[in-house]
Amino acid sequence: MKLKISAALSAMMLGFAGVASADETIAVKVGYMMLSPSGQFASTINNVGTRVDMETDLALKNSQQPTGEITVKLGDSSISAAFVPMSFGGTSLLGRNITYGGTTYTAGTTVSSDFKADMIDIGYTYYVVNMDDLPSRFQLGIETSVKTINAKTSITSAGATSNKSATVPIPTVGLRARVALADFIGLTGRVGYLGYSGNSILDADAQIEFSPLPTLGVYAGYRQLKLKIDSNSVYVNATFSGPYAGAFFRF
Repeated sequence: MKLKISAALSAMMLGFAGVASADETIAVKVGYMMLSPSGQFASTINNVGTRVDMETDLALKNSQQPTGEITVKLGDSSISAAFVPMSFGGTSLLGRNITYGGTTYTAGTTVSSDFKADMIDIGYTYYVVNMDDLPSRFQLGIETSVKTINAKTSITSAGATSNKSATVPIPTVGLRARVALADFIGLTGRVGYLGYSGNSILDADAQIEFSPLPTLGVYAGYRQLKLKIDSNSVYVNATFSGPYAGAFFRF
């Protein structure tokens, strides 16, 4: 009898450990993202400056950068940290006069331009629906995050460069959902938004994950960022969107 009780207790402990392990998962993602720019930015002095169009004025090219994310899942909650670098550059022949950072560039001038916006995204999600013990799993959570944008803009012509930078933290509130059609394939979607004092960000993306092994997999998706910044004489009103893909492991 004592042996049976001991075996039962051992089985219960092993089962509990298995549940705890399933509820406490660390996932690391490394990927590559290509984003296309559209919109305007400006650098003003004494409120004087031209809102320069990224496409028609500067011919900025796509950003192609690696990305990284780590997520820790604890039962019905998860904490994530991601780094999304964005770097757009181009050379163009101006079709109009523009004033940037106190310098006026006349029509017909050749300029080289850069727009960089590195984003650190720290988020917390609480899943109000967490059906993760069924063959087809569904999770729906409320997500809050702080996205810190380090924006740098510059225009160069004839060896002279005008540049401006601003670092702006922007909180967001939104939703995150996941549908797992089977153990090896799942669909994830998220959207978040908030604005204050002329600064705002709308961040939305959809992703598919494929994991032939429990600990390894690949993913692909599409992301759109709508960013507005009005801080430190830097003005940005732009949209960045495009596909991404990568691999992940979890333990």
